[in-house]
Amino acid sequence: MKVRTRFAPSPTGYLHIGGARTALFSWLYARKHGGKFILRVEDTDVARSTTESIQAILDGMEWLGLTWDEGPFFQSQRFDEYRKFAAELLEKGLVYKCWCTPAELEARREAAMKEGRPPRYDGRCRDRKDNPDAPYALRFKVPSGVTSFKDEIKGVISFENSEIEDLIILRSDGTPTYNFCVVVDDATMDITHVIRGDDHINNTPKQMLLYKALGHELPVFAHLPMILGSDKTRLSKRHGATSVMAYKEMGYLPHALINYLARLGWSHGDQEIFSIEELIEKFSLDSVGTSSGVFNPEKLLWLNQHYIKSSKPEEISKLVLPFLKEYGIDASTDTRLPEIVKTLQERARTIKEMADASLFYFKEEVEYDPKAAEKFLVAENAQLFEGLKTRLSTLASFGHDEIAAAFNALLEEKEIKLGKLAQPVRVALTGGTVSPGIFETIAAMGKELAIKRLDAALARMQGA
Repeated sequence: MKVRTRFAPSPTGYLHIGGARTALFSWLYARKHGGKFILRVEDTDVARSTTESIQAILDGMEWLGLTWDEGPFFQSQRFDEYRKFAAELLEKGLVYKCWCTPAELEARREAAMKEGRPPRYDGRCRDRKDNPDAPYALRFKVPSGVTSFKDEIKGVISFENSEIEDLIILRSDGTPTYNFCVVVDDATMDITHVIRGDDHINNTPKQMLLYKALGHELPVFAHLPMILGSDKTRLSKRHGATSVMAYKEMGYLPHALINYLARLGWSHGDQEIFSIEELIEKFSLDSVGTSSGVFNPEKLLWLNQHYIKSSKPEEISKLVLPFLKEYGIDASTDTRLPEIVKTLQERARTIKEMADASLFYFKEEVEYDPKAAEKFLVAENAQLFEGLKTRLSTLASFGHDEIAAAFNALLEEKEIKLGKLAQPVRVALTGGTVSPGIFETIAAMGKELAIKRLDAALARMQGA
């Protein structure tokens, strides 16, 4: 059997974390088995579907690297296909015309609820022999019996068919309904494995009955437990960002989010860090847990920092450019950027944090922290700065080791410890008392700017 999985989002908003995990698991399963991954946009809800949402979903998938093999297919472009299959079922007597109006149906539902009865359709049009000249919907005749299936994650699940109402497959205005579209699409696209959230479990028996009515083989079903927030309630905005692209905007790496989502409900021993290749190799539905995963922003942040630290500076340099641009800084041609990134990789948890921490490298004039400047940029340090400036100016090579040697020569001459010199210089170059290692910082900054910053600090000291 050639494995074919699909991801079928509704374009009524952004690609959210739960949807991204569903897409990831479907994608991994297809890649693991050498199959195909299909992207289908379920946009039959014309009133709520927007082109902006469609683009947001596509952007999110592409950013995560979840490339699809076929599609995207759009349900709104397949209405003729759904109507054709609906007509076939009507001809076979497996669906029937229902002339009940929406107002009548609503009134009956309200009455049933008041009487404590399930608000299901009572089937009154099922055996009607007349054929009124009025708009009608098509309803599927749910057979008696029990519908059971073996879920690859949750085990055997059974439903009494008596609990399932005769569902509408085609509305009176000719538009198809969700469950019918899903079945026609999955059947005609030869989907072998339906991997989706467990909020769809109640739809499964209806869809199974429709599959059988259409004469198509059932796919394998695997329903993923939902993702919860830290308070064990359904994940929502109060638990942090739920949009995939929001994480891009906050400076997360796509691989970090992929790694985190993979481990949110799936495990392979105690391993936490996975390359894409390892995820494909090791992924299996057998290892997906049956309980809901709890979204932990701190764990995601830890993973993101890991990937920032382990990435090549040249790769991170490309990612930091848009964040710098938000500050009006165009560093696209700045040859110092990889070295600047290297000085910040150990500390930065996000690319945005890195951009924020790097600003002192790019500004024409440094902004001093008032308390730091008052304490360190004082007249008694001017002689030290003069000595350092002279030594740095004469360096033929402006690397870490050469800068360290210049510092050490001055320290030895003045018989002082590194802190006595390094901290005032740090304030002069960065504006504050916290920065990457002083030698790395100076090397990344470059001779021209470093000397300029020392001159500015000296002018302040001597004018004080």
